[in-house]
Parts: sequence; structure tokens; C-alpha cells
Amino acid sequence: MRIIKSFKLSLNILLHSRLRSWLTIIGIIIGIAAVVSIISISEGAQQQLESRLGTFGADIITISPGFSRAQGPGSFGRGGFDRESSTATNTKNLTSKDVLMLKNIPNIKYILGQISGRGDLTYMTKTATINIVGVDTSVWKDLTTGQLASGRFLTSGDSYSVVLGGNIVSSTFENGIPLNSKITIEGKSFKAVGILAEGRSVYMPLDIARTIIEDAGVDKFDSISVKLEDISLSNKTVNTITSKLMLSHGIIDANKRDFTVSSPTSMQETVQQTMNTMTIFLGAIAAISLIVGAVGIANTMFTSVLEKTREIGIMKAIGAKDRDIMIIFLLNSALIGLIGGLGGVFLGFFASTTISSLGGIQTGVGGRGFLGGFGSSSYVSPQLIIGALLFSVLIGMIAGAIPAYRASKLNPVDALRYE
Repeated sequence: MRIIKSFKLSLNILLHSRLRSWLTIIGIIIGIAAVVSIISISEGAQQQLESRLGTFGADIITISPGFSRAQGPGSFGRGGFDRESSTATNTKNLTSKDVLMLKNIPNIKYILGQISGRGDLTYMTKTATINIVGVDTSVWKDLTTGQLASGRFLTSGDSYSVVLGGNIVSSTFENGIPLNSKITIEGKSFKAVGILAEGRSVYMPLDIARTIIEDAGVDKFDSISVKLEDISLSNKTVNTITSKLMLSHGIIDANKRDFTVSSPTSMQETVQQTMNTMTIFLGAIAAISLIVGAVGIANTMFTSVLEKTREIGIMKAIGAKDRDIMIIFLLNSALIGLIGGLGGVFLGFFASTTISSLGGIQTGVGGRGFLGGFGSSSYVSPQLIIGALLFSVLIGMIAGAIPAYRASKLNPVDALRYE
């Protein structure tokens, strides 16, 4: 019997038992939709994590005073390296000696020492307290992750020039601060040569910042940031930096070190492991729906075999082989799985879209959503769609295998006598 004829017969069985078949299909739809939603949200969160780490600078390691066991991505800000959050200690134990020592470590491309503090910024008639960051102008543009909205970064020739964080211009000073405007910080006049897209800090040359920030010291730093040449050696470089600084600071016990070395990649590994665990856990819950759907397919197929017993006997009497009968019922169960898979993919896509919308972002097939709240994004890839459809068809065929086999083994005489 030709495969096309077998397909038509299996489709006819499906169409003539619509209510029972659709009840079974609904079970598959729910299971596939749950799996698609969970996986798409997991993949979207993964992409969101990678994107956000990109803004932090995945190839940048930050060294800050004080020892913290929870080593995250440092205190990076969207506008660069904002030090708005306090470290574990107020002691400034990072010095120019540490910077010189770091220059001898392989895989380090740039080194940036910086200081930070608070100060008053005055423009026109309004004064606001802002965060001041002193940076090495010769390397700052090579390490900062901030994006310029207008103007330029600081260069080696700058003295009384500053770059403003975008949020200061747009929020703190509602009327804005035009580029190249004259502003006053702690009584000294500066020129705004650049404005970042985001950020709440004002960046100025390191030597000028030491004269403005109280207790800045002569060679002390609030943090030191290094940019790597090869990001794949990140963990090795972190370990080397840690051991070198411990030796420089005269520390033997690692638990008593007075500094923290952190990088975005360490946070990425931790978050990825957590996300993978959650995905497996939620996927296992979704698999229960698929098991229920598979049982429903098996029940539907057994019922179809009983209902079609006389038809099976007639087909065998006119020459149909056991293999032909088995193919018809396997195709019938595969059709149930395919329809359930299609419905599940669409439902899963719209479910993930709804979740993403609640997070204030958008979702697209084969594309990334705009990043909103972490864990709220989703990504429905073509591979996920194809995999879900193949999986649903496979479940249908596995669930229908035993009923199809029993149908193929029916005795023609007994089948014709069946009432």
C-alpha cells in the first residue's frame, strides 16, 4: 500500500473521531507550550545576561579595597566605572605601587587607577551634589564601557575638562547642560567636553580630582581596573592578580586579604549555572504534561483500533499487510502529535510574549527582544520550533506504537466477526 494512501486513511480516522482526538491534542498542546515557554524564556534570559555583561565589559577586571566573598562584576556603572556604591571598607589600600606591579602581569592590556568622591556642581543658578570620578585620561577611553551621546572622551592634554554622565544632564538639571558649557565644581571652573548616554558621575583628570576630592591622597586609589588581552584567560589572570597583590600587601591568609578582585565572567558562570538548574527543574514539571498527553494518545489509539476492528478485517481480507495496518495507525498518532506540536508552539510563543510584555520588552521569532527586567526576556529560536515539532511527533508515534502493533496483528476472520 502506498504511503500516500496510508496517510489519507490515517487522516480519515483522525477526522472521524474529532472530539476524542482534539481532547488528546489539547494535552499535547499544553505540554509543548509549557516546554517552549520555559526554554524560550531561559534562552532570552541568557542572551540578556550576555548583553548586560557586554555593557559592563566582560574583559575588564576590577580591584577594589576591602574583601568581599560575594564577588560580582565590581561597581561598574552604565556610564563607565561609577563608584557610587561603597566597598567593604573605607581604607584606601590600593596605591601606585599596586599599579606598577600589575603592569608586570601577562594578559593585561590597560590599567586604570581611579578615585571617587562627592562634590557640588553648579551650572547657571542651580547647584547639585554629584559623584566625581578621577581617571587616568591616557587610558580611560580604552577601558570605559560608557557610550558618548555628544562630544568626546578625555584625552591626555586635558586639565580642567570633564565628561558628564547623561543622567546628570537630563535629570538633575532639567534644562540640560549644553556641550562645551562652563560649569563649576567645588569652586573651580571646568569645561564640559563630553556627555555620556547614561551615568550619574562626572569624570575629570586624576590629578585635578585629587585637588578637589577630600582625603584623596597623593598616590591612593579607590579602585583599579584592568583590561585583558585574552578574555579566555580571565580566571587565570584573576588568580595571578590575587596572588601578586597578596604578596605586595604582605598577606599570607587568603581569607584575610584587604582587597577584592572581581570580573563579570565570574558572575556570568554563577548565573548561568543557576539558570540551567531552574530550566531543568521547570522543564521536568512541563514534561509531566507531555506524559499525560502521551497517555491520552495511547488511549485514543486503543479506542480507534477497537472502533476500526471490522475495517481492519476488511482491509486485510482484500490484501493489506500487517505493515500497512501498522503504518496507518502510526501515521494517525503522528498526526495527533504534529497538530498538538503546532498548537503548542503557537501557544508557547504567545505565552512567552505575554510574559515579556509584562516585563516591558518585546519578543520575536529568530530575534532578540529588547532587554528589560532580567529574566523577563524570551527568545523563540527556529531550532526550538523545529525541535518541539519533532519531539511532539515522536511522542505521538511512541504512544501509538503498541496500539498500532496490536491492530496489525488482528486476525482477519476475528476482525470481521467483531461487533
